[in-house]
Amino acid sequence: MTSFNFLLVDDEKPFIETLAQRLRQRGFTVDCAFSGSEAMNLLEKNDTVDVVVLDVKMPDLDGIKMVETLKKKHPLMEVIMLTGHASIHSAIEALKFGAFDYLTKPCDLNNLISKAKQAASRKKEREAKILDVRIKLYLSERERDKLISNILET
Repeated sequence: MTSFNFLLVDDEKPFIETLAQRLRQRGFTVDCAFSGSEAMNLLEKNDTVDVVVLDVKMPDLDGIKMVETLKKKHPLMEVIMLTGHASIHSAIEALKFGAFDYLTKPCDLNNLISKAKQAASRKKEREAKILDVRIKLYLSERERDKLISNILET
C-alpha cells in the first residue's frame, strides 16, 4: 500500500500545517482539523480518510475522548495518537479505546509514515474481510453480524 489518506488533528496549527506539507510532498492526501469538533464534522462528510493522526491534549474535545467517540462511529478508522504530553495513563486509555498506536512529539516522519502504512493496511484488510462476510448468501443476519463484530474486535 503506497497511498492513503490522512486526517491530522491538533490545535497547534503551525505544527499540523508543516506536517501536512511534508506528507503531501511525499504523495499523500492530507486533510487538517484544528479541533476535535472540526475533525468529527469533517469525518461526517468525508469517508475517504484511512488514518487519523490525533493529538491528545486539545481544548474542546481531548484526543482520548475523541478516539473513543470516533471508534464508535467509524470502527474501521485507524487512529495514531501523536502527543507532546505523553503519559502511561493516556497511552493505555488511547489503546484501550482502539487507537492503533501512540507516538510522542517530536516524531520522526519516516516512523510516522511507517506506522500509518501499517494502520492503513489493517483498515483495508478488515474492510475486505467484512465485504467477504457480507457477500456470503448462506449466512443468517445474526451470523453475519457476529462475524463482522469479531473482525472489528481484532
